[in-house]
Amino acid sequence: MAWLQTKKIIIVVIGALLNAFAMNFFLIPANVYASGFTGVAQLLSSILNGAISTGILLFILNVPVAIFAWKRVGRSFTIYSIVSVALMTLFMEVLPIVHISHDILLNAVFGGVIAAIGVGITLKWGASTGGMDIIAMILSKMKDRPIGTYFFTLNAIIIITAGLLYGWEKALYTLVTLYASTRVIDAIHTRHEKLTAMIITKKQDEMKKAIHNRLVRGITIIPARGAFSNDNKEMLMIVISRFELFDLQRTIQEVDPAAFTNIVNTADVYGVFRKD
Repeated sequence: MAWLQTKKIIIVVIGALLNAFAMNFFLIPANVYASGFTGVAQLLSSILNGAISTGILLFILNVPVAIFAWKRVGRSFTIYSIVSVALMTLFMEVLPIVHISHDILLNAVFGGVIAAIGVGITLKWGASTGGMDIIAMILSKMKDRPIGTYFFTLNAIIIITAGLLYGWEKALYTLVTLYASTRVIDAIHTRHEKLTAMIITKKQDEMKKAIHNRLVRGITIIPARGAFSNDNKEMLMIVISRFELFDLQRTIQEVDPAAFTNIVNTADVYGVFRKD
């Protein structure tokens, strides 16, 4: 368990470093804007003529969200998110702003891809890079509604504001960054907000107890039998949000490494979906 936590911290550090690198070496020099809170921090820094750096503004924007998440989401997820944001702020302050390329398209694409790798691996290990990730986690627990609308609204505000202030060419290149980053994050983690896990195990009681201890989700138990071995087993079916995938995978590994698990994308959920 200690080694697992150490690996998680290492992943958070690498993710924060990749995000800071993408910002200071590609996006900020080219005046191309990132998505979410990072893009908002960029815009505010530009409006203030650099009086406050993007990294500092990013940290300030995340403070109230983190306080709210502490009560709504849970301490572990929030702590790792705060650490991620703090490290990204630190790296952005330490790393110089360098013009690697003067081609704005290259900056938009590589900046978006590198930042997305940082976000994707962080999400995959059950943490987040703060900002909209935390808000998404809160919404997934409070309301059973797709969060894509909230992401789209905030990013639309960033693009329109960038276009009005600095020209529509910058706004269009920002769209390129958003598209590239979204595709990479989807490839590394998952684009689906909800997932259905079907777990076939002989240790159904231990598995059920362990999942309930770590995740507050309902479980449906279905009798199952191996076609080849004729062994009687149980299939546990559970619907989770994408932010809970890491915890579920680790729980299954700890209880029954031999369990057969199928994770499928869930387009929508009707009826009672426990969110507390």
